Amino acid sequence: MPERRPRHALDSFGPRERTRADLLPFLQRLGWVALVLVVLLTAGTLAYSLFEDVSVWNGFLWSLDTIATEGARNEPDTLAGEITWVVLIVLGVGTLLYALVTVVEVLVSGHLRTLLDERRELRAINSLSNHVIICGFGRVGRQVARDLQAAGERYVVIDQLQEHQDEAFAVGVRFIAGTASDDEHLRQAGIERARALIACVDSDAENVFIVLSARQLNPGLPIIARAASQATEPKLTAAGATRVISPYRTTGSAMARAALTPQIFAAIDVAPEYRLEEIEVEPGSEADGRDIVGVRGEAIVVGVRHADGSFVPQPPGSTPLCGGDVLVALGQPHTLKRLEAALAPRRHAERA
Repeated sequence: MPERRPRHALDSFGPRERTRADLLPFLQRLGWVALVLVVLLTAGTLAYSLFEDVSVWNGFLWSLDTIATEGARNEPDTLAGEITWVVLIVLGVGTLLYALVTVVEVLVSGHLRTLLDERRELRAINSLSNHVIICGFGRVGRQVARDLQAAGERYVVIDQLQEHQDEAFAVGVRFIAGTASDDEHLRQAGIERARALIACVDSDAENVFIVLSARQLNPGLPIIARAASQATEPKLTAAGATRVISPYRTTGSAMARAALTPQIFAAIDVAPEYRLEEIEVEPGSEADGRDIVGVRGEAIVVGVRHADGSFVPQPPGSTPLCGGDVLVALGQPHTLKRLEAALAPRRHAERA
């Protein structure tokens, strides 16, 4: 989960709504400017008409010229007319300058705020490590972000579309605006410190370029790529993707399983708090050298990948563990946390 708490739930992605609120103070100031100008024009018109013995229309034109610093159409003949001329010049010019400053502030503040936001985001991203990089913030990318946030994972999004940037900022998501296949943007996202990268933009060709760039910058990084076309899957694998997932094939298979095994899906819906996680046995941990039954607690171990690369599904409780093994365990979050503490080095477990 990003370190900055989102202001809204990820389920409420939508256009950014702060622009109108930001402009409201400026609009109020411009409204006061317009009101002051109307009052000055009215007062000047009446004063010129009264003191200079001109028509109301000519008095209005004299006032308009004076406020616009063009000078009155005729020199005032009376002291009262001269005082009116001075007051209109001072107040009119001051009001117009205030309006100009307000407009310039509106134009500049948006760019300045954007620049400051981007710099703040980059500083926060530079402090991240062991995070996930999401390339693309479309429908798939948003769902990935929701799941990562629900799992408590930190992540960074790279996307070049302005509407996606607005949606991400509106909910407090770490975001880098740009092309995800660009090396500089990947470095800004901290690819050297990331734990995984997910390439899920809408274009298969762009996903191939993203995988190529990411693999070159971090050869050992796990990369999960989306493939809309079956023909693209081998290309993504050749480019360096650790795993290729087709959302259409996955969705179709899930719907078929739901039709064929409805009770299994009903059980999953009833117990959504159960999670499936992989936890590595750290050398020197409490579990190093012991068997599964002695450390699993209430968690269900559904598989073990040993350090030599072999995978044992449904391992018996007597299966010995050693540093570097990875357990695939099912359980509630607090159960998995206890198992993770048992598999961590002893000094970490003691702190926990």
